[in-house]
Order: sequence, then structure tokens, then C-alpha cells
Amino acid sequence: MKKIILPALFLITTCAYAQQSDESTIKLIFDKELTEGKSYSMLEYLTTSIGSRLSGSPGAAAAVEWSRHTLEGFSDQVILQPVMVPHWVRGQKEIGRIVNSRKMGTVEMNICALGGSVGTGTTGLVGNIVEVKSFDELKQMGSKNIQGKIVFFNRPMDPTKIGTFAAYGGAVDQRGSGASEAAKYGALGVIVRSMGLNLEDYPHTGGLRYAPNIPKIPAVAIATRHAEILSKLLKDDSNLQFYFETHCQTLEDAPSFNVIGELKGSEFPEEIIVVSGHLDSWDLAQGAHDDGAGCVQAIEVIRLFKIMGYKPKRTIRAVMYMNEENGLRGGIEYAKQAELKKEKHIAAIESDRGGFTPRGFTMTASEEVKNKIKSWKPLFEPYGLTDFNQSGGGADIGPLEPQGVPVIGFLPDSQRYFDHHHTPVDNFESVNKRELELGAASMAALVYLIDHYGLK
Repeated sequence: MKKIILPALFLITTCAYAQQSDESTIKLIFDKELTEGKSYSMLEYLTTSIGSRLSGSPGAAAAVEWSRHTLEGFSDQVILQPVMVPHWVRGQKEIGRIVNSRKMGTVEMNICALGGSVGTGTTGLVGNIVEVKSFDELKQMGSKNIQGKIVFFNRPMDPTKIGTFAAYGGAVDQRGSGASEAAKYGALGVIVRSMGLNLEDYPHTGGLRYAPNIPKIPAVAIATRHAEILSKLLKDDSNLQFYFETHCQTLEDAPSFNVIGELKGSEFPEEIIVVSGHLDSWDLAQGAHDDGAGCVQAIEVIRLFKIMGYKPKRTIRAVMYMNEENGLRGGIEYAKQAELKKEKHIAAIESDRGGFTPRGFTMTASEEVKNKIKSWKPLFEPYGLTDFNQSGGGADIGPLEPQGVPVIGFLPDSQRYFDHHHTPVDNFESVNKRELELGAASMAALVYLIDHYGLK
């Protein structure tokens, strides 16, 4: 009988994982990432060599191919999941200016078109301005005061909200629905104060949603500092006029893909754990925090387990969704296919809050699941993760929730996120290497615990 001699590394690895405590395994995950991590170099390539990745664009197509190729090095299989996505293009740079200020004459304003907006064309759009802070105020003014004018939505994010996502949620409706709300009363176009807490010279883009059966009017965001200037000048001169010119348009839907890298489970392969980010980004910058960071952190979970020799009990998928920013088509399609195939997802984790210092995880799940995850909190506290009390998951994993899937969001520190979100400064140099790596390790640690113990 032939004697089989197993490689020493295999024996050491197998025995080690059989004997290691959770504390030492999690420490190994963090140690590996902080000394041998590839998340930062992956992010550098994605952002500086590929750049912006708005759905339907050549950059998005290149990012799909890069993700596929990268995941092939660490995964048991890579799946390209087809999805048709919106294809909106910005066109040439926008022009915005006050044209008749009594105090300052013509004043250039920093604006950008909102994603999905119709354009003005070369003739541009000019009109008197009406400033409002809310949809109720708009309604009270009515068609008599709005017809033929440009509505300026100038409600700032609330600086007293310590959680900046709460501040964002309190202001973003004017960006998302402001154009259609103003069009109900005959407005020519809208200007929306950018979704940022600081006074900045650059505008923040972001998606809008046109309501059905209401005229589509052009919509732009204005830099917060320039919003303050415009508001002050309006108080001195109610006849102030604004001119803006945009060349954006929506083309036919384009074919694209979600990219899925998979490690097959050794004991319960039918049980799936998703760890994810969204591959698309806005077109003003490189999409480093939103959401290149989340993508490379998700890929890094797979890579870390591979280099550690960790064999998961359950199937782990790193999913790069396409089209979170202006349609959510990728997340919807992934959930649709999961339901059609009757796949059993036991958890879905998403990183889409930037590559900042880890603080914890948000959760939308049953009390039983939340309590089980909270019971692991002592394992994360040495690494600075202490907040496990907030609800939420993520936009792309949200469509899995109706199927009974616990959805979990990676929660980094939020104080700087909206300095970069949807802006021209969301570039590679704004991401801190150590913070990014700590986030990747945090996500890998949670995936390890869910894989090892399940959530029931």
C-alpha cells in the first residue's frame, strides 16, 4: 500500500484552524491585511488606470473586465451576470452664471448636471430665480409664483446631525425629486444646493428621478459656497436672473454585468454569504470612496481567505454590482436571479460608505440574528468597531431583504464622507491606505464568524 505524505503546509494549516480561537483567527486576518494587503494597490489600479465608471460607459466596461480578471486569481469560479443598465452621458462641461446682479454684474457659478437630467442644449436656459427650502414652501407659492422661473432648492444638510447619513437623508429629496416637484408648477429648471456639509467650491452630482406624466426640466447642482452667494444676492435683488447650459442626454440602455467571485463551501455549499460593493461610479472623478473602496474590500475578503488557506463551510461570494448610482439595476437583477434559482442567502454585506476608519456594522435583520452578531462585538472591539446598533444594510443588497436575507452594512466613520461623495475630488489620493485595509479586514472577520457559526 502506497503511503500518502501530505504537504507540511497543508497539515499545519488544517491543524491550526482546528485549534485556533476566534480571537487568534481574527487577529491573523487583520495581521495579514495590514502586512500583506492588496486592497490599496487594487484601488489604485481601478481608480487611476480605469477611472470613472458610470454605467454604460467604456470605464464601466473596463472595470467589469478588471474585476473578472482580478477575481479569477482568488476564486473557485467567476460569474458574469448580465444586466441592462441606463446610459446617461454628461456631455461638455456645464456653464452657470448670474447674469444681472446689481452689485456684481455677471457672476460665474460652479454647477454640474444632476444624473439623469435632460439637457438645455446650446441655447441654454435663463430665468428669474425663486428660492425655496422645502416642497411645502414650493406648494404654498404655487404656479402663480413659479411659472416660467428657475427654482433654487437651498435646504442645507443639518450640521447638528452627528450621523452625516441622517443629515444627507434630511436634504436629498430636493435633489432626487425636486425637478418634478418644481415642474408641477411650471418651472423652467431647477438649481439644487449640493449635498455637502462644508462650504465648498465644487458641486456634487447625484441621481434624480423624473415622475411620470410631468414635464422633464433640466436640473443642476450648485457648489455650497456658491449657493450661499446666490442666496445672499437674491435677498438684495429679487429680479436676479440665472443662466445655465448643459449638454447631457440619456441614450439607449446598455449591456453590462454584475461580477461575482465565489469560494465554494465545504460543508454547506448551498448557503451563501455575500460581501459586496458597487462597481459603477459617477463621472466627475475616479470613484475612490464611492465605491471603489467597497469593491476592493469585498475582493480582498476572498483573497485573504485564499492566502490564509481558509476553507469556508459556506459559499462566499464577492459581488461587484453594476448601476447602483443611477438605477440599481445590478442589485435588482442579482436578487431576481437568486429568487428564480431558489438560492439560499444567509447574509448579505455591503460596503458603500467610503474607505474610512471602521466603526461597526449596521443591520436589518431579525432580533435573533442581530443579537447573534452583537454577541461577537467583543471580538471586534480591539480593532475599534463598537457600533452595532444602527439599522440598515445597503442599496444593492436591499432587494434581497424581501427574501428574508439579513442585510448588513459596513459602517466606517462618516464625518468626511460627504466631502467626497459624488464630487470631482473623490480620487485615489483621498483614501488612506491603513483605513482602507482595516475596513477590508473588518469585513473578512465578520464573514469568517458568519461562515463558522451561521446566523441561526
